[in-house]
Amino acid sequence: MTFFSNIWRNEKSREIIVQILVLFFLGWFISWLVMNVNANFEALGKDISFEFLFIPAGYDINQYLIDYNNRDSHLRAGIVGLLNTGLVAFFGIILATVLGVALGIIRLSKNWLASKIAYWYVEFTRNVPILLHILLWHGIIINTLPHPRKAISLGEVTFLSNRGFYIPKPLTESGIELVYLFFIIAIIFSILFTKHCKRKQDLTGTQYPVFWINFSVICFLPLIAFFLSGMPISLEIPALKGFNFRGGMHMSPELAALTFALGIYTAAFIAEIVRAGILAIDKGQREAAESIGLKPSKVMNLVILPQARRVIIPPLTSQYLNLTKNSSLAIAIGYMDLVATLGGISLNQTGREMETMLIVMLIYLSVSLSISAFMNWYNSKVKLVGR
Repeated sequence: MTFFSNIWRNEKSREIIVQILVLFFLGWFISWLVMNVNANFEALGKDISFEFLFIPAGYDINQYLIDYNNRDSHLRAGIVGLLNTGLVAFFGIILATVLGVALGIIRLSKNWLASKIAYWYVEFTRNVPILLHILLWHGIIINTLPHPRKAISLGEVTFLSNRGFYIPKPLTESGIELVYLFFIIAIIFSILFTKHCKRKQDLTGTQYPVFWINFSVICFLPLIAFFLSGMPISLEIPALKGFNFRGGMHMSPELAALTFALGIYTAAFIAEIVRAGILAIDKGQREAAESIGLKPSKVMNLVILPQARRVIIPPLTSQYLNLTKNSSLAIAIGYMDLVATLGGISLNQTGREMETMLIVMLIYLSVSLSISAFMNWYNSKVKLVGR
């Protein structure tokens, strides 16, 4: 008895025993849960199978990035839904980041009106449920934009109506490989040039117009290859046929509404994160930068924001994850994302609720972990290094 008492009194031994007990009970709970599920499935005469993924889905999807029709499998329908989720998350994160950073800076502006407008925006937006934002934007787009026959036209090649936004679709032809090659070369040059300029700035303090040089190279180098290869790209112009437009590239009103709603809603939280990050920097940093004659924009871009990033990035990661997961509310307005396809219609048609929900959960888990890993990598790259 004394032996066990001595082991328990030892702090290190006690920690190991507690961890072993926790792992034991966790393993027992998971095994009990699995056995309970199996017992319930046997009682219902069901088994766990993923063969349903390879049978025809039998339903249409209103927005897709890859070819799809209702004769394709549930697996392909799920992939289309996943790509739709990624599309919303990608553009939503860009919109939320740009708008959130701008609002966070404006909140600290000395201009009373600008600061108050940003304050009212943040307070109103983040205190209204995201679902209401989605429904509001969807209603605005559907009810305020004209019908296809009276669509807003830009040069007779792009059209905006309550059925969506239609733009010309580029069709590649023979010789496009040279354009791709030059584009890859431009990207590699931009990465190497950025690193070179950063080293130069660290050594000499000299600043180069890195953004504009890289932007020019990325734009003009593929353009040169485009003309050299005989312009191997043609455009498919959307045209009104019947009650809607056909051809070209299409952005559905549901996609636009969901992207705007998620971006604008998340931007309100990002604005407060940015404001907190800026306020975390000692005011002496700003005063020192201003004392050497830097303009306010230079002070913010070169002194304040680079230091604030170490405070901003961790909570910013959480907002990116929230935006991606909130996209699952797309089913409320009929946007066919992962939850609406594999976790919605496929589930109802096949009756495979356990399998479909397990797949959907694992996909969202993988996407969230990927975003988190990328942001952690970026945070390690930009963090301040002590000397």
